[in-house]
Amino acid sequence: MGKKLLTLDIGASRVALAEFEQSGKDSLTLLKYGIAQLAAPLDSGNADAILSPAIGEIMREKGIKPGDIAVSVSGQMVFPRFAAIPMAGGMDKFEQMVRYEVEQNIPFPIDEMVCDRQILGDTEDGDKSVMIVAAKLEQIEGITGALSGLGFNPVLVDVAPIAATNTMRYVYGDDGSPVIMLDIGAKTTSLVIAEGEKLYNRTIPIGGNNINRDIGQALGVGSVEAEQAKLEKGYVSQGGVVEDEDEVADRISKVCRAVLTRLHAEISRSVNFYRSQQGGSAPTKLYLTGGTALLPQIDTFFAENLGIEVAFLNPFERIGVGGAVDADQLGADTAMLASASGVAVHMIKAGPFDINLIPPAIIEAKAEKAKIPLVAAGGAMVVAALVCMLLGVNKEQNALVAELERKEAKVNSYKSFATKIAAGEKAVAAAKEEADKIGALLFDREKTVIRMRLVELALAPGMWIESWEGNKVTIRGWKDKLDELVKSDAEANGGKQRTASEIVVSKLKGRKELIEDEDVKISDMKAIGRNGNVEQFTVEIKFK
Repeated sequence: MGKKLLTLDIGASRVALAEFEQSGKDSLTLLKYGIAQLAAPLDSGNADAILSPAIGEIMREKGIKPGDIAVSVSGQMVFPRFAAIPMAGGMDKFEQMVRYEVEQNIPFPIDEMVCDRQILGDTEDGDKSVMIVAAKLEQIEGITGALSGLGFNPVLVDVAPIAATNTMRYVYGDDGSPVIMLDIGAKTTSLVIAEGEKLYNRTIPIGGNNINRDIGQALGVGSVEAEQAKLEKGYVSQGGVVEDEDEVADRISKVCRAVLTRLHAEISRSVNFYRSQQGGSAPTKLYLTGGTALLPQIDTFFAENLGIEVAFLNPFERIGVGGAVDADQLGADTAMLASASGVAVHMIKAGPFDINLIPPAIIEAKAEKAKIPLVAAGGAMVVAALVCMLLGVNKEQNALVAELERKEAKVNSYKSFATKIAAGEKAVAAAKEEADKIGALLFDREKTVIRMRLVELALAPGMWIESWEGNKVTIRGWKDKLDELVKSDAEANGGKQRTASEIVVSKLKGRKELIEDEDVKISDMKAIGRNGNVEQFTVEIKFK
């Protein structure tokens, strides 16, 4: 029988607890798993109250027993930073420079953070490219404390997007080609670009909740109803004026496309930054994972807009599945198990990325437990006490020396990096400005198409857009067709008669997701053409 491994992935709205078996050096099998919704958003003060019921529910339902456990936390809980650090002076100086980077770039005091770093190879200048990951100590301790209360022993705290990237490399290997791993969650999307030793990670504040909110506004329903509507009828529109005879499904599909268009613009910006600042190449493939990645046609959307191959990240193309796992249910849940699987890959050291944000107090407690043997002899106890005292003195002395070296490193870094920092800041500003321009152009292009389709959907047969200047849209229609429209509308509304222009405006006001309804006005109504057979009116629209 192989070694049992427990992993827990903590997302913004759900947790996934899994039990794996390691049967060989790098062979994994999923034995049991469960997914549970969180009752409320997780923060530093409510970890025990929010996590314990959800994890306890999975333990009871799936028969998972406590033990050593590895955890992955959401990308929105951490602060990733990338730096180029020289190795001159050895590892001690290198670690001091890493600490200096943390102090300068993380917006909290360093004693309130838990940090780790990963060397990502060499830069063109011969320095080490380093990924630094930090999280608020209070949040991580809240999570590990809740797990300890359930009987678990936390041994590893990974970061979900990095864990999912380990899964990607474990399953598909690494041929050196640049690939994107996109984990689309409830609140945020985690983007990772991996290319050989290079790695770029960014959290984008767009996720499934944005789609739910916009669906709620479009349909005039609450968040629960919007989520249900998305699950029942949601898919990503491919850009047609009217794609679905079901008006609700058609509207939802276009909301999904509008949100994902914003996400696409952010992905393009990230790729441009990665290529300009880290010397990376253009990605050739994208792997999708996360709950929102289950939207039908989402892979086609990204393939067409990014111009690259798109596939779904499936850990179980390599990880085995035990007989007790429901295969059909696993097929539906696969997109939500990439990070939980990646933590197992990390535990068996089969992935390239090794980030661990385990709180120092847990490390110290384990070290003390291993260091202090059970002895009965009084003489041994005295010796142990003396050793502890000496260790305390040495620790204090070492701390003073380390502090002095740290300050010396700061002084040296100010001198050696002043020019590099200035040049880097200038390059970053230029790249950001260029990326902003490209992002704005992409968004404006899609925005214009969406607005034009929105107006077209409000038009009846026999009507067309004659011209569009600023916020003024001139519409024409054959008079006989408009008369038919007015008549049928009156019959449907108990005899209450509206003009064709009023009917169009009413439909436009119903699209609250994009239009300020109080700012839709009619002007310049007139009959034109031979014998007045064409009617024309202008609608002034204020878009959001």
